[in-house]
Amino acid sequence: MTTHPAPDETTHGIAVSPLLTCRPDKQRWYGADTYYQESHGQLAELTDDVTGFAHRHAALLLKPDAVVTRRLEAAVQWLTEQGYRIVGAAITRLTRTMIRSLWYFQWNLATPYRRRLAALFLEDADALVLLVRPTRAPDVPASVELTRLKGPTDPEARRPGQLRHLLGRYSYLLNLAHTPDEPADVLRELAVHFDEAARERLFRSALAGADRTADALRLADQLYAATEPRDLDFAPAAGRLRDTVRRHTGIDPAAGPRLLLERAWERGIVLDPWDTVIVGSAVLPMRQPGRTPVLDGAGVGAWRRHLDALRVTPV
Repeated sequence: MTTHPAPDETTHGIAVSPLLTCRPDKQRWYGADTYYQESHGQLAELTDDVTGFAHRHAALLLKPDAVVTRRLEAAVQWLTEQGYRIVGAAITRLTRTMIRSLWYFQWNLATPYRRRLAALFLEDADALVLLVRPTRAPDVPASVELTRLKGPTDPEARRPGQLRHLLGRYSYLLNLAHTPDEPADVLRELAVHFDEAARERLFRSALAGADRTADALRLADQLYAATEPRDLDFAPAAGRLRDTVRRHTGIDPAAGPRLLLERAWERGIVLDPWDTVIVGSAVLPMRQPGRTPVLDGAGVGAWRRHLDALRVTPV
């Protein structure tokens, strides 16, 4: 009788080192993931130390909400103050497909409202990706430490000193910045954002180690020139949305913002996309109750225990 090997990461893809993620399930999924395979394979042609590269580097995505609020320079300054050197910078466009690819393993939590609102603002303007390296190596991967310093998604849980607190505590969805959680995520997300030629430029720039802050600021100016500035405060946006809906429907002035949005969508009223996102992300459910992400990251404490169990020191 013919026997077959049990499925694992090597039968469906490439092996993913436990030094790149704390999670065995992520090792299996990413080993078979096209984005991860492409990034890992390309980097392996440029350096013999893929694992070390992934440990030493983190990425910061400054989203369209950071662009329209003109907070890119503040983020660059914050990185410098936290001891991170920008070693690569590039512009990305968050298309519908890219949004779903970036958060493929977490968007099982998203409500239909969240998906609808995300498409309105993430596709409205380009965004900035910064590849960074700490000037002093932390005792965990750079991506894990930067994710800690960035702060949580919940605006009420953000604290002074965290990037998301600095940039603006608007809502669960309008959080202005994103970081890949672990070294494996850094590699995968770079392949989601960029094609082979753009990735090679970033990889070579990072391997050279030169300070690319000037490039980041130049790209910030380019993004500003292509977009109108916006404020993301709730009250003015809710007032504008109420006026628009009232002109079209004669709805009760006392109606709440959620009813206003739902009535507008029912009737096909064209709304300002940013006002829709500002109001909608504050009053509509963003997360499906009772669900957990297919794959999640691991914090500093989990990584310290993980590295201790592997009996290694950071690369």
